[in-house]
Amino acid sequence: MFSALLDTCVLVPSRARDVLLEVASTGAYRPLWSAEILTELDRTLRLLLGKRGVSQEETDAYLTRLFRQMETAFPDALVTDWESLAETVQLPDPDDRHVIAAARAGRADVIVTDNLADFPPAALPAPLARQSLDDFLLDTLHLHPGLVIIAVRTVAGRTGRSGPPMAARDIAAYLQAHSTPAFGERLLAELG
Repeated sequence: MFSALLDTCVLVPSRARDVLLEVASTGAYRPLWSAEILTELDRTLRLLLGKRGVSQEETDAYLTRLFRQMETAFPDALVTDWESLAETVQLPDPDDRHVIAAARAGRADVIVTDNLADFPPAALPAPLARQSLDDFLLDTLHLHPGLVIIAVRTVAGRTGRSGPPMAARDIAAYLQAHSTPAFGERLLAELG
């Protein structure tokens, strides 16, 4: 199965993360991440939620639930034993070496990141590639349109629990406006 290592930056925006992970749950691809990526995600989300005025207690509960759901849905996503590989990676920012090392250890086909400049193609071991979240979701929609539409409808069906209900077209329009313009536009066309 096609495997994608998900960089922290593509897991931060909640709606994009929900779609990305729901698409994975359909079997369209296998998601991968490392403990380091999850630690960065935890730190980033705590900072963002704190800036929004969310209490420490609510933040703790939200993150506990999020990480439990990710582990339950994707028990084989956590890549281990990547640390020794990090020393062999040369990148503009040495703090990003862990991403390539985890991708290699997990035998990922692609790193999904919106920090493309941090992962120059020449620094990636063949055949590992990198794609933006927008391009990755667009390619996945092209390859598995039915699975992606099912995933987006599933995400839309869950939105009414924590806020106003949304339709699949609302999710697509939101993604088009906020994080994945080409994917959102194509998804809107697919949804009719």
